Amino acid sequence: MRTEPTWRIPVGILGLCLGLLVYGLVIARYAPDIIGSWPTLVQTAIYIVLGLIWLLPLKRFLIWMETGRWG
Repeated sequence: MRTEPTWRIPVGILGLCLGLLVYGLVIARYAPDIIGSWPTLVQTAIYIVLGLIWLLPLKRFLIWMETGRWG
């Protein structure tokens, strides 16, 4: 366990917030045009998947913030 903060933590948090903002804006802009006429239950499933998909790279990103390595 490290005892001092590193530059990667604030940069990582800012990068994560910026990435989520961009991802959310892209989804909010383009998803309704594509799936807006689909049945409600299908839209719900799509939005749940889109709401969870950003978690996929999160583990490696958090490892990088803590250790400086991607793996």
